[in-house]
Amino acid sequence: MLLLAVAAVFLGGNRAFPASNPWAPNQVVEPATLARELKSSGMKPLLLQVGFRRLYDQGHIPGSKYCGPAFRAAGIAKLKECVAQIPRTREILLYCGCCPWEDCPNIRPAFEALDRMGFKRVKVLYIAHNFGRDWAHQGYPTEP
Repeated sequence: MLLLAVAAVFLGGNRAFPASNPWAPNQVVEPATLARELKSSGMKPLLLQVGFRRLYDQGHIPGSKYCGPAFRAAGIAKLKECVAQIPRTREILLYCGCCPWEDCPNIRPAFEALDRMGFKRVKVLYIAHNFGRDWAHQGYPTEP
């Protein structure tokens, strides 16, 4: 039974890692992992919020930068502007949190755009339901 569960995760049975996603499982970061990383004294990833401005203004991860909703061409243009001076080797972590993970219109286009631009260390924050439920209400650091 355990073997079937493991196979389901790696073969796309898990919503976070279906074969249609442009990222590998090791490019998905859990909220608790990021929260611990933010408390550490080491180098932090560049945090980019690629969702809606209203949500960013309501609350976002401290130190993150708003880079526009990536489902729109204007949002991708803003994302490109946000990373124009960033070395392609810099670790970047994208997040949105507008809605359930599998329905998010922003995270995939943002990841794909950065990949096309040659960024080699891009990850995504796995927000299963929404930013409020999976980040803010868990007590992880948030600022308005």
